[in-house]
Amino acid sequence: MDKDEIPGWLLSLDKEDVEFIKNFVVNSGSLKEVAKYYKVSYPTVRLRLDKLIQKIEVNNNLENEEFIGFIKKLSIDERISLEDAKLIIEKYKKEVKNK
Repeated sequence: MDKDEIPGWLLSLDKEDVEFIKNFVVNSGSLKEVAKYYKVSYPTVRLRLDKLIQKIEVNNNLENEEFIGFIKKLSIDERISLEDAKLIIEKYKKEVKNK
């Protein structure tokens, strides 16, 4: 998979979120096993998963917005750098989230 094929919702996740997803998959989606791995209670893991789901849904919805698509296209066309595109998109997402 090329960098430009990585979904925006995945790029928006923190390192800890990605690690949690990896552990979830490695443990066959068993929240009970994930709770054992992190040495926390099942409800704690469930809450973290729920928050992660919300984060993915928000970023996935934002990714579909026209402005974000425009910025990504500018980056793909090398009219702006990938780093600048990420900064602009993150700033936009924060502004939309705070409304």
